Amino acid sequence: MKPAVVRSALVTSAIALALAGCLQEGGAISPSHAANGAAPATAPAVQPAQVPAGRYGLPDFSALVEQVGPAVVNISTTQRLTRGNGGASGEDPFAGDPFYDFLRRFGVPVPGMPGGGGGRAPEQIQQGVGSGFIVSSDGFVLTNAHVVDGATEVTVRLTDKREFKAKVVGVDKRTDVALLKIDATGLPAVRTGDAERAKVGEWVVAMGSPFGFENTVTAGIISAKARRLPDENYVPFLQTDVAINPGNSGGPLFNLAGEVIGINSQIYSRSGGFMGISFAIPIDVAMKVKDQLQKYGKVSRGRLGVAIQGLDADLAQNFGLDKPGGALVSSVEPSSPAEKAGLQPGDVVLGVNGQKVDNSADLPRIIGEQKPGTVVRLSVWRDRKAREVNVTLGEQAGEKVAAMGSPDKKNPSASGKLGVTGRALTAQEAARLGVPGGVVVESVSGPSAKAGLQPGDAIVGVNNQAITSIDQFRRLIESAGSRFALLVQRGNSRIFVPLRMD
Repeated sequence: MKPAVVRSALVTSAIALALAGCLQEGGAISPSHAANGAAPATAPAVQPAQVPAGRYGLPDFSALVEQVGPAVVNISTTQRLTRGNGGASGEDPFAGDPFYDFLRRFGVPVPGMPGGGGGRAPEQIQQGVGSGFIVSSDGFVLTNAHVVDGATEVTVRLTDKREFKAKVVGVDKRTDVALLKIDATGLPAVRTGDAERAKVGEWVVAMGSPFGFENTVTAGIISAKARRLPDENYVPFLQTDVAINPGNSGGPLFNLAGEVIGINSQIYSRSGGFMGISFAIPIDVAMKVKDQLQKYGKVSRGRLGVAIQGLDADLAQNFGLDKPGGALVSSVEPSSPAEKAGLQPGDVVLGVNGQKVDNSADLPRIIGEQKPGTVVRLSVWRDRKAREVNVTLGEQAGEKVAAMGSPDKKNPSASGKLGVTGRALTAQEAARLGVPGGVVVESVSGPSAKAGLQPGDAIVGVNNQAITSIDQFRRLIESAGSRFALLVQRGNSRIFVPLRMD
């Protein structure tokens, strides 16, 4: 059976050791994937590690691990599911329960179960574990987006056993990167390296919590660089043979200088367990995402508005190119930045601002790294001639942002107070509504659902104060007290929706 790329590696409390064996054969690439403590003691910054040759000429990683280990953290998540929401998938939480199946078969009504004569459905708790690492001494932590996806509570545990409730600052599912914040200072932080300078064949070390076993160290070599995975347009993965298993997700990949060069993210597997091929997100990609999440709570990417495909030798010859390369434009979206700039089907994009487009997969990443509104210069091959085309980029639809509110127990009035998950308005959406910014509602719960807020609503103001950014929106909510009104655009109407937090 042909192996595939497994995209599921959450470790739950019920199946911790048996997870890999329980996954169906014919797997797929899988993401391999804890109460505030006392005031933290100041820890020294991580210094470059020296990796001497050990016995029999093999490298000894012990000094490296001692130096970088304190900056690696364990992440545990809790997701609360009820029959009312069925979790992210909307599945019946009683499905597969033999006791429920027995009662249903004999028509015995049970409160809280479907057809059980009323009562509230019991709440199900789903727990998971992953890894992460501290990127700044004031408590910012990087991990994978799939580690915290859907979590209602995230706990970060340090190597000295201190635990902190974490706030999800933002997630970017396109690159599988998430930024967390814990209330601590003076923490040991990693040093970041240069993934571009990493060489195939060099030793690398991974640290994390496979199957929940904290502070586990594995080592191997870089097997390949710039790997393109199915449906992945933004990440040129580092491929390694480092043992990565469920629970390792979000953990750091170190070079022998003790620098982080990647975030362990996915594995290639038939069973869901390690089979010798692992993939890490280059740290330069992750840090660009981190900077935007920290500043804006979301990632903004440039948009060209074309469909593209690769060129083989035959296509290259037909278009008059000496060799295959570039991105062939197969269609142009109406009213898109590409159409406005005059791009046409059949154009081959060979470069962006002087940066070469070696293959079609390079173009989405290069364009996505540009800010919306930026004017880029495309090197285009058309009618067997090279030409330059200037394009003013649009903005891609944004990712969901974290649920509004903070898990900080010192500020209970802000903890989950709104119950909204959504994304920021794009520049085009904001211009169409005539507002500086806002939040598109993706899902509602708690006070927001009770007040009648609906998915698809655009929140454009709080107490008649216009929203300009996600961070400003959070601050407005946190300072609004127990009663406030949201200004909401719903269809062609704009209404105020009053909320009471008490």
